[in-house]
Amino acid sequence: MLIDFFLHLKARKLPVSTREFLTLLEAMRARVAGHSIDDFYFLARACLVKDETQYDKFDQAFGEYFRGVEQIPGLAAELPEDWLTAMAKKMLTPEEKAKLEKLGWDKLMEELKKRLEEQKGRHQGGNKWIGTGGTSPFGNSGYHPEGIRVGGESAGNRTAVKVWENREFKNLDDSMELGTRNIKVALRRLRRFAREGAAEELDLDGTIQGTARNAGWLDLKMRPERHNKVKVLLFLDVGGSMDDHIQVCAEMFSAARAEFKHLEYFYFHNCVYDHVWRDNNRRRDERIPLWDVMHKYGEDYKLIFVGDATMSPYEILQPGGSVEYNNPEAGAVWLDRLLEAYPSAVWLNPEPERLWDYRQSIQILHGIMGGRMFPLSLAGLERAMRQLNK
Repeated sequence: MLIDFFLHLKARKLPVSTREFLTLLEAMRARVAGHSIDDFYFLARACLVKDETQYDKFDQAFGEYFRGVEQIPGLAAELPEDWLTAMAKKMLTPEEKAKLEKLGWDKLMEELKKRLEEQKGRHQGGNKWIGTGGTSPFGNSGYHPEGIRVGGESAGNRTAVKVWENREFKNLDDSMELGTRNIKVALRRLRRFAREGAAEELDLDGTIQGTARNAGWLDLKMRPERHNKVKVLLFLDVGGSMDDHIQVCAEMFSAARAEFKHLEYFYFHNCVYDHVWRDNNRRRDERIPLWDVMHKYGEDYKLIFVGDATMSPYEILQPGGSVEYNNPEAGAVWLDRLLEAYPSAVWLNPEPERLWDYRQSIQILHGIMGGRMFPLSLAGLERAMRQLNK
């Protein structure tokens, strides 16, 4: 039975070796585990899995073999019919989309001002007034390749270049542990240990050597504890399109808080401008000037951006392009300043890498970062940590 189980793991591309399989048999012969399937699971995982990143793959293979599980629950879940119906109503044909004109920044702002003066009431549908649905460049829940969203949540097109509403964001939960294990494993590649602080840890080798030199008279030696001395500045994008990635970002944030002793974090929305904040509940009252951040934290800090980089290109390249306020300088200017202040920097993007070529803003930020943008996946994290270790 166990030979077939071993071959099943090999067939599922798990890197298990014959030596590890023999270790499992020896442990069973020595009755290390009881007779329950749970006891055997933990024993088999301890003997056969060398890397924590393989735990999930092992769990699935174990479930397939011993419980008849064919796939992880939820992967084949059907989409709700009402959601599909709502999305279908919003879809336009390529010919209809082609008829819609991108107005350009100056003309867009001029047209908005003009229609605010002309319109007297609420409007539903259509292609001109500020309302809901339809193909007007102003309003909510419609479609236009470039417009201004006035109030409400995004309908999913995410083509607005400015959003007129009082938006509330939530802080990421740094106490979340579920699902952070593999992220922690990847972040551990960014380590540089040093002994710092008071001498509180027993130096066993030094004690043995000192005692031997004293002809057997005990000579206790103490030393400072080893700590990861890497310093990290974490800039987290919140709100808007990042709502789709709250779970993975919260896991990333929780893992970073656990792994790095010297971690400073700040929030921004879409693109970094002249200020950031630490608490989303007070982000309008307690803004932190970006100049203060760059003056307070030295160039020995590693800079990590976390964001989907999905926005209007105006938000990166245009003064006043922010969706929330009239920024005096373009976001690209502030990004260049940050990269000059912190040469060791990466951008982690939760959007799948296969979609990057279809998002103009991602391409722009990818260029500003000098190609140092990586997907927020285990493989992407490992590549990013190797980049920061250079």
